[in-house]
Amino acid sequence: MAKLGYDESDNLVNSLRGRVFNKLRKQILTGAYKPGDSLIELRLSEELGVSRTPIREAIRQLELEGLVTSIPNKGAVVKGVTDQDVEDIFTIRTMIEGLAARWAAEKITEEEIVELKEALEFEEFFTIKNDAEHLMKYDSRFHDIIFRACKSRPLMHMLSTFHHYIQNARNNSFETPGRPAKALDEHRAIFEAISRKDGETAEKLTVEHIRNASRIFHQKHQK
Repeated sequence: MAKLGYDESDNLVNSLRGRVFNKLRKQILTGAYKPGDSLIELRLSEELGVSRTPIREAIRQLELEGLVTSIPNKGAVVKGVTDQDVEDIFTIRTMIEGLAARWAAEKITEEEIVELKEALEFEEFFTIKNDAEHLMKYDSRFHDIIFRACKSRPLMHMLSTFHHYIQNARNNSFETPGRPAKALDEHRAIFEAISRKDGETAEKLTVEHIRNASRIFHQKHQK
């Protein structure tokens, strides 16, 4: 059997490192690993069935993203996402996610419009079924399609990262009575604006959608 060439083998390593990073980031952002928890390379290596090298690289990337910090004689410790981080992300999203919706309205393809409509239909189905897990999946897909349709890689990457970071806040938002149905109505209006290529309205509706989610977060965290 022929050995893998350098490029192929490098791609495999990068792919493995990426999967480990995504797994650990998800566990931190969903609260499986809480602030103050230690990320022990040997234990993670055994749990994930990989060598310590991709674990070490993933932890280094998590540190660059500010989700973990290295403490002398203790190793990598989870920092997680604070309430202030979430507030900051909501504020930034109100400034740039509307732009993504405007650009999506201008650049979206017919295939992406079909995808967006399908995500909306699934969101409606799971809203009626009161199935929070699947509802969140298609709510995220709705936004992801818009990010992709805006045809801006920097904007898409930034907004996708933000969505990961506020996953818990978004989950909590959907536990608020009446919010899933209201969010669905907001998505319907955004879809209609994008599908008729009305960038100005799509931007305005998206900003209002994010502000509504932000208000719910503030209400839940008021003392």
